[in-house]
Amino acid sequence: MTRNKIRVLIVDDNAIDRELLTSFLEEQPDFEVVGQAADAFEARGKVKSLRPDVLTLDVSMPGMSGIQFRSNLMRLQPMPVVMCSATTEAGADVTLEALAIGAVDFVTKPGTGSRTLTEYRDTVVAKLRAAAYAQVRRPTVTGATGAPLRTTPGSQSVPAHPAAARLGRAVDVIAIGASTGGVAAIESLLETVPAGVLPPVLVTQHIPAGFSRRFAERLHAQLPHTVLEATPDARLEPGHVYIAPGGQQFSIVRRGDGYRCVVERGERVNLHRPSVDVLFHSVAEHAGSRAIGVMLTGMGSDGAQGMRAMRERGAYNIVQDEASSTVWGMPGAAAELGAAHLQLPLPRIGPTLCQIVGAVVPPPRD
Repeated sequence: MTRNKIRVLIVDDNAIDRELLTSFLEEQPDFEVVGQAADAFEARGKVKSLRPDVLTLDVSMPGMSGIQFRSNLMRLQPMPVVMCSATTEAGADVTLEALAIGAVDFVTKPGTGSRTLTEYRDTVVAKLRAAAYAQVRRPTVTGATGAPLRTTPGSQSVPAHPAAARLGRAVDVIAIGASTGGVAAIESLLETVPAGVLPPVLVTQHIPAGFSRRFAERLHAQLPHTVLEATPDARLEPGHVYIAPGGQQFSIVRRGDGYRCVVERGERVNLHRPSVDVLFHSVAEHAGSRAIGVMLTGMGSDGAQGMRAMRERGAYNIVQDEASSTVWGMPGAAAELGAAHLQLPLPRIGPTLCQIVGAVVPPPRD
C-alpha cells in the first residue's frame, strides 16, 4: 500500500452496520471510506473500480456468502480482508474457515457480550490499520470451493533448519503465541508435524470467547492431533495441543512430576485476554530450559517480553520470519529484544521442532 490514506470498502447487507463502520473510520485521519456495498455482487464491481486497500466483509450475506466471495477474491485479486462476524457458533465456524483461506483478521459485531461501542470502534480501527499493511498471498493450488488444498502430515518434504540441533535435554512443553494471521499459521504449522511426536503444545492465539472452542474443534477434526481447549487443572499430556480459551488468561504450573493448565479470568495484559506474555512468563518460570517458545505472525508486541524471559531461563526460541508472516509485529518485537535463537519461514518451523526434540518422523509418503 503506497497511498497516504488507507482506502476502505465496506461490504455488509445491513445498512446500519455499514454506516456504523463508516462513522468509525471517518473519525480517523489516516482512513478514507471509498465506498459501501450491500452484497458480494456489488462489492465485486466496486473492488475493480475503486481499488480499495482493504475490505471489511460481512460473513453472512444474501446471494453469495462472505466466505465464497473471499475465496473468489483470493484467486482473482488478493487483498486484505477483515471479516465481520456474529458471535454465534455458526458465525464462528464460517469466520474460522475464512481465516483459513486468507482473511487477515476478524471482528465480532456489537450486540452481544459486554463490549462497548468505543471498544468495538478501537478494535475495528486497529485491525483494519494492521490489515492494510498485511502480506496477502494468492493460493497456488485450490479445490472446488477455492480453498487452498492442504497436504497431510507425513507427506511434507520441507527440511528442518540446518542451524537447529537436538537440545540434548528433555523438552517438556512447546509454547506458541500468535495473533493476526495466526489461525491459518497455527494450522499450517501443525500440518507439518506427525501426530504424537511432540511434547504438550500450548497455544495462545488472540481470539474472543466463543471462537476458541470452535477453533480447537476444527483443528482436532482436520488434523491427526488431539487438540483441546485448555481447561482449569487439566494435566498436560504428550502429543496433545492446548488452545487458550478466548476471554481467559492461560498459563501453566508445575506440580509433582507434571504440568497443569491454569485458566482464569485475570486482567488484560497488553490489552489482551488471553495474552501470549502470560503464557510465556509461566513457561519461563515453571519449565525453564525444558521448553521451546515459538512466536508466529501477529500485530503488536504481546509475548516479546515473555519470550525474552524464556530465553533467559534457558528455553530455545523460534520466531516466524518477516517474509512468511502476515504481520511481523509480534515476532519482530521478540527478535528485536534478542529473544529468538532462530528466525524461520513458517513451513520450516514444524520440521525444526521435530528435529530439536529428537522426534522420529516417518519418511514422506510416495
